[in-house]
Amino acid sequence: MSSILKDASPTTKKYEEHPAVTIAFDQLISPEINKPARYLGKELGAKHKPWDSATIRWVLTYPEVYEVGASNLGHIILYNIINAQPRQLCDRTYLPAKDLATKLRDTNTPLFALESKRSLQEFDILGFSLSYELGATNILEMLDLAQIPLTWQKREQGDYPLIFAGGQTATSNPEPYSDFFDFLVMGDGEELLPEIGFVLEEGKTAGLSKEELLLDLAQVPGVYVPKFYDMSEDGSVHPNRDDVPKRILRRVATPIPAYSIGLVPYVETVHDRLTVEIRRGCTRGCRFCQPGMLTRPATDVEPEKVVDAIEKGMRTTGYNEFSLLSLSCSDYLALPAVGMEIKNRLQEENISLSLPSQRVDRFDENIAKIIGGTRKSGLTFAPEAGTQRMRDVINKGLTNEELLRGIKIAVEQGWSKVKLYFMIGLPGETDVDVLGIAETVRWLRRECANLSNKRLNFNITISNFTPKPHTPFQWHSVSTSEFLRKQDLLREEFRRIRGVKVNYTDVRISAMEDFVGRGDRRLAGVVRRAWELGAGMDSWWESLDNAFAAWEQAIAEADLTWKYRQVENGEWNLFKEEGQRIEEQGIETEVALNDALDAPLPWDHLNTGIDKEWLKKDLQKALDAATVPDCAFEGCSHCGICGTDFGHNIVVPAPPIPNFEGHFKPDIHKEQRMRVWFGKKGEMRLLSHLDLVRLFDRAIRRAAIPISFTGGFHPGPRIAIANALSLGITSSGEIADFELKEDIELEEFKNKLTAQLPSGIPIYRVEEIGVKSPSATQILEQAEYLITVTTSENNSPENWQQWIETMKTRSEIIWEKTTKKGRKQQVNLCDRLFSLKIETIQPDKSVVLRYLGSCRNDGTKISPDNIIYMLEKVADQEFELLQVHRQQLILNS
Repeated sequence: MSSILKDASPTTKKYEEHPAVTIAFDQLISPEINKPARYLGKELGAKHKPWDSATIRWVLTYPEVYEVGASNLGHIILYNIINAQPRQLCDRTYLPAKDLATKLRDTNTPLFALESKRSLQEFDILGFSLSYELGATNILEMLDLAQIPLTWQKREQGDYPLIFAGGQTATSNPEPYSDFFDFLVMGDGEELLPEIGFVLEEGKTAGLSKEELLLDLAQVPGVYVPKFYDMSEDGSVHPNRDDVPKRILRRVATPIPAYSIGLVPYVETVHDRLTVEIRRGCTRGCRFCQPGMLTRPATDVEPEKVVDAIEKGMRTTGYNEFSLLSLSCSDYLALPAVGMEIKNRLQEENISLSLPSQRVDRFDENIAKIIGGTRKSGLTFAPEAGTQRMRDVINKGLTNEELLRGIKIAVEQGWSKVKLYFMIGLPGETDVDVLGIAETVRWLRRECANLSNKRLNFNITISNFTPKPHTPFQWHSVSTSEFLRKQDLLREEFRRIRGVKVNYTDVRISAMEDFVGRGDRRLAGVVRRAWELGAGMDSWWESLDNAFAAWEQAIAEADLTWKYRQVENGEWNLFKEEGQRIEEQGIETEVALNDALDAPLPWDHLNTGIDKEWLKKDLQKALDAATVPDCAFEGCSHCGICGTDFGHNIVVPAPPIPNFEGHFKPDIHKEQRMRVWFGKKGEMRLLSHLDLVRLFDRAIRRAAIPISFTGGFHPGPRIAIANALSLGITSSGEIADFELKEDIELEEFKNKLTAQLPSGIPIYRVEEIGVKSPSATQILEQAEYLITVTTSENNSPENWQQWIETMKTRSEIIWEKTTKKGRKQQVNLCDRLFSLKIETIQPDKSVVLRYLGSCRNDGTKISPDNIIYMLEKVADQEFELLQVHRQQLILNS
């Protein structure tokens, strides 16, 4: 197989130098690749540190497709922090989409880092975010694409980067994945990763072996090196040498909002906005919630730092939306003041705020004002359970009265649709509790019926509860057969309720999450075999059937089907009444159940700060439906966190709330219109038309150019690109109109806009035209192209000239097109072609043609593909279009 690689120097010893293997990017990333702009690595905010300036070179990845990974806040923060370190370089990569993965394998090209375009094997250290139980199959896919052995045992012989993982799943229970990583990091990485970089730098300078280096890393609090630990028969994990810690300490760091200002992707991402963390950790004590246990203590960010980061971030990035991030944003007491301050400061810039996580009991008029406005964001609450008893069992800390009050405020403030999240399969749940979900929705609709002239609609998500390590419910057993039965109960009940859309989580996902998430080291082979059988992107619905079949087969081949069936059928239920348990299962089962709480767990060697005895006691409180107060605001719950290793809760008192200065009102006044001629060069040809529109919008915002807005419910900046340019085509003649609400000097406008655009989007000329002049879109008539064409046959220049002359003399060449409505329409291409000539004949026998043809936005146009069609008609042979460049657009003056 061929390899799309440039020349490489000989491989040398790992911790001295690296072979230079640079990907031939232009051959690999072409317009045929779906969304090629996600692989450019030249986004605003990307760091391009010189390769030779660094001693230690990192690659960080969120092992999902670019649109998910590039918008992950933790990924952005750690990328910025490492690049801020002296002598350290951090690059990025993501899981390639299937089309690029296939091309990498077909050409024997290793997976590369985006900024440097170098093979991952060249770097010193490669880090993955393992934040989801089923995400390891994506990591194995990426290692395989990088041509790096999958396990640390296989990598011991060879010159490979150190491979590590962090994230919630790595912190919770790394054992099912321990074979794949040289080390794992526990907890927050803001301080830990720079410490690791320092150890690597010292080790590289001293010429340490990999074994010696890993032993040094094992001394760093928060670093877990699996090779120095063995698993016992009972699944517990213990050191196999005396010079490593018996328990691995989870690291805790204080949020730094300034590092949130980072990448501005060219393509639309799943979180296409600036995100700033306002509070890390949660002390609500919801018994099902693993993040709430693994992020203690709770730490508020100072309001001034949040406001400064948002204001600077919005002006630096050009985003039109920002999000405040926390496990429970509403528990950040400064939220109303911070939100109102930002709302007022950016009032004229059509900025919206989204809050992904809110407590309905803290939702009030102030929060409604800061997330409302012209572009009102969605509103989501999570009651979790349908009855008060169940909310007490899980310690949700939410009453029916608080739920109703929050929903009423939302309706009064203009919301007609609200999202609600519930769970089924919770410990101790009865059918009454399940049906209580539907009854709660029915009750809320009834109580809010007279508050608005619009019917209140709900978008409901019903998730399946899966027990998680380090929570009071970690000993509970779930049953997928019960999930299915309870889903059927709810489907039948919701059929009677109008205006409600209900989504159910697939029980197969929940079963796989539970089986892997609470497993031990013996599951490493299952994870690998599932990947070999085709598992990957397992949480995506289009991949689910294939992934589930792969996981089931892998489990069966490992002779662990019996264990998986316990997940399917339910092994035991802690919440049965004691007498019923004894009567149905016998004293022996009762004793075994008590012993189960004391049995070793695969994650007991991880010191997360939560005392295991406290988890047992809190489980007993759940059995009694007893609630525990939030220790950040009320008395200490004695969970074991507070102390030297983890610190204490930090709660910032609520500052005064500024007066509300009103929502954004679009300024539709048009004082000035600028017409801009620009180009699309080099890699920028890989931006789609929508990507280009988004790029101009953000450039105008960053440049603080006084753009006018459209009216209506969704006001947008008045920027009109004359004609969409197809993906992959370069140009030196594009035109766009910008309508401004204030006068600005022409040269100032040009300089400001140019400063905010990438070099591949050059500005050639700017003209001021009359405000009432027709737009470029309206008066566009013609376009001139240069197209490079070749044919498999060896044709002389005379042949080419003859074909062109024939095309000029033909009065009719019919081409059949399909309209947007699916109708067939015949078009005479000769009527649309005005001139055609040979520009040059290349040494490789390809020919550059220059043509001028119709290009109107009503669909009257002739494309480069049409020219190829005409050539084939007159020459009676096949031609290939190699390259297209739009030379100019011509307006009807």
